[in-house]
Amino acid sequence: MKIHEYQAKELLRRFGVPTPIGHQATSVDEAVAGAEKLGQLPVVVKAQIHAGGRGKGGGVKVVKTIDEVRQSADAMLGMMLKTHQTGPEGQKVRRLLVEQGVAIRQELYAGLVLDRASKRVVVMASSEGGMDIEEVAAATPEKIHRVTVNPTVGLLPYQIRQLWFAMGLDTSLVRKVTQLFLGLYRAFIETDASIVEINPLIITDSGDLFALDAKMNFDSNALYRQKTVLEYRDLDEEDEKEIEASKYDLSYISLEGNIGCMVNGAGLAMATMDIIKHVGGAPANFLDVGGGANEEKVQAAFEIILRDPAVKAVFVNIFGGIMKCDVIAAGVIGAARKLDLKLPVVVRLAGTNVELGKKMLEDSGLSLTSANDMLDGAKKVVELAAARK
Repeated sequence: MKIHEYQAKELLRRFGVPTPIGHQATSVDEAVAGAEKLGQLPVVVKAQIHAGGRGKGGGVKVVKTIDEVRQSADAMLGMMLKTHQTGPEGQKVRRLLVEQGVAIRQELYAGLVLDRASKRVVVMASSEGGMDIEEVAAATPEKIHRVTVNPTVGLLPYQIRQLWFAMGLDTSLVRKVTQLFLGLYRAFIETDASIVEINPLIITDSGDLFALDAKMNFDSNALYRQKTVLEYRDLDEEDEKEIEASKYDLSYISLEGNIGCMVNGAGLAMATMDIIKHVGGAPANFLDVGGGANEEKVQAAFEIILRDPAVKAVFVNIFGGIMKCDVIAAGVIGAARKLDLKLPVVVRLAGTNVELGKKMLEDSGLSLTSANDMLDGAKKVVELAAARK
């Protein structure tokens, strides 16, 4: 789960991480009121969307007058902000952060992420913070310094000093940066975060440290015990199909292809997408109905796939173990009849009750294409999708 910058900063402040003072706004008048409440100029008006690269896309403006606050807020609210993380369609701006301006001496980078290879949290820092950190990582990765945290003892002060000295920074700030990084680590662990990123982490002209920007993502599997974090969820920023899927406990992720996929089991779902790509197609989604799905759940999954206007054909690929093939067949038949299905559907069934499932599909009177195996099914669905362009 993702949250907005203003929410991440609110959360980080609880762990002692210093951030500039700011106010959230959903209207031009609220933005102006927030700037007036700060009582100083300049201020920064920031678009709040679940994507990075906002500055390059025109979503961050430093303004020197209240009139400029009003103009910037009016221009940003409702705009489709396009960044390298939103895709070409962009993302609608519904919220702003109006924040005090600070005098920046230097921009740094700080990040915490789970390294799956070592199965430990890695803390990263770089003296090359700012909008182009991705380019730094690609062109000069040696400028990004890392320490791996032992989960038994947690992040230790000497590791923070290692990072700070590796960047060649002012030793007089060691105490401040130590407290800041310890706060970031506590926030990461205690909120079940999957990433915490501060870019830029700034040193001000007065020698203070601030998280000028903040990004936090969270492990969705841990939200049941993170009620405070869950309250930050903004459904306006999420794909409506993914929201609907979560109501039925379905694992669904939208992609950019035109072949809908309904599969049971995450591994088989990944293999299905791979084989579709292998034969020249493009999957429109990842969808795992799970092993314990019932007819209602299967029907809901099918309906969610068909809500995507980009879908030109559907590949149902089921290996029946716990999930029985006849249950899948009943769900597909029910959804097809309810939705008056017009798209071609390729079905590959194997496993428990496979003959019964196939017979149900054959007797349904629906126009369905049977596949002998995964490769056969992938080839057929790609051909049928191409024929509908």
